Amino acid sequence: MKDPLSLIHPRNIKHLNQYIHALVEGRLWLKIIIGLILGSITGFLLGPDLKLIDRDTAKVAGEWLALPGQFFLALIQMIVIPLVFASVISGLASGESVDQLKKMGSKVVIYFLFTSIVAVIIGVSVASFIKPGNYIESSQLEKTPEEVSVDKDKLANSEVDFKEIPSAIVSAIPKNPLNEMVQSEMFKIVIFSIIVGLALISLKPKQSRPLLNLLGSIQSVTMKIVGWAMQIAPLAVFGLIAQLTIQTGLETLTGIGFYVITVLAALFIMLCFYLLIALVVGKWSPWNYLSKIKEAQLLAFSTDSSVATMPLSIKTAQEKLKVRPSISQFIIPVGATVNMDATALFQGAATIFIAQVYNLELGIGTLLVLVATAVGSSIGTPATPGVGIIVLSAVLKSVGVPLEGLALIIGVDRILEMFRTSINVSGDLTASVVMEKLVKGGRSYKEEIQYHKELEKKQEETGEHVIVGEVKPKNNSMVHSFFDKITGFFNHDEEEGKGKQESK
Repeated sequence: MKDPLSLIHPRNIKHLNQYIHALVEGRLWLKIIIGLILGSITGFLLGPDLKLIDRDTAKVAGEWLALPGQFFLALIQMIVIPLVFASVISGLASGESVDQLKKMGSKVVIYFLFTSIVAVIIGVSVASFIKPGNYIESSQLEKTPEEVSVDKDKLANSEVDFKEIPSAIVSAIPKNPLNEMVQSEMFKIVIFSIIVGLALISLKPKQSRPLLNLLGSIQSVTMKIVGWAMQIAPLAVFGLIAQLTIQTGLETLTGIGFYVITVLAALFIMLCFYLLIALVVGKWSPWNYLSKIKEAQLLAFSTDSSVATMPLSIKTAQEKLKVRPSISQFIIPVGATVNMDATALFQGAATIFIAQVYNLELGIGTLLVLVATAVGSSIGTPATPGVGIIVLSAVLKSVGVPLEGLALIIGVDRILEMFRTSINVSGDLTASVVMEKLVKGGRSYKEEIQYHKELEKKQEETGEHVIVGEVKPKNNSMVHSFFDKITGFFNHDEEEGKGKQESK
């Protein structure tokens, strides 16, 4: 019996990059930075620092300025779940073989957990070293440390309850997928997508083809909406930053500068960790590797969504990092929703920062709970702007740190979130490089690229999103190989003759 994946061929997900290609070429990231600067200036002029207008009027102005930003966030949040669902299943169906997926699955889980744990440790370590919370004055707090009630015993003696681990594993299986989608439980949505995808690729091609065609249409529609949203991204960033500055004031934002420096320093160390992995595993020099992935990083910074960046990430992995399509089309969609290393890092650093602000000492047991909670919550974090703070509140609650401290970091989180998204995308690309080396397949990189070229050509000719049946590259036959060698021999002679004539 033939492997089902050798008979069903959905279109390469990288083709969705066509909807955002013009934005990359138009230097969207530069427009975003200009929007950030102009928004900060506008917010400063209308905010409480200069007091040019009364506070109520400034608040109304901020709401109107933020309107494009709220519209932008709504569009991105609207498409995340259908795009993730469709892309994960299509990525599974794009695998070379079922055996390859089995080999890749366990390795991906172990790798993602490893990098997430490293990320939290980096965040906690850098925050513990710099101690940004010690630079915050009590005047910036809604409640002083004396006014906040904290269970000191819980902070010192928190332990991981191993009895709850089995039930936590079982609860990861979505009992009601529609409810999980409504609640934006991304980890459960990914699990559901993988289960449906595995069932789908085990069917006969005639049965699986209609649903794969539908999923392909969903991908195209959602990325079209992303393209529309990106058109207003600079204006959206301008309005959101202006509103934040109006509400908090520039002085308050600059007052937590050490926290910003701490998070950025930790993110930089995490990026260096990825570069080290790419050097050791993929033999990529750091500068060369950064030059290959910079477009995906800049788009991630601009869109503030790793899901919206997904088609460009896949294109980058395949064309610039030499990752086989069967690897990248699975790793990138799953990683965009599960591999949130920068988010885990941020949660660790922010928790330590707030604890320092309130003069709280976290015991070893609490730190272990923090690492476990941050890793788990980052896995389930929706890959959309603005949800990091919401997830952080759950982390703070789990270790007994006051939620009042969130008010300190809300103002600067919009900027930091853009950097976090860029690092998350870097992590997905690095994971693809690692899996390219660890997971072997029946075809080499060059053979897979040629294979997909034949697929794309046939898909363009027929107009079909999914091709059923065996597709063999034309140049794989012995006849073509023979004529290629003969042609190469004569071409070599002609080039040598031309070289001799030029030297004369």
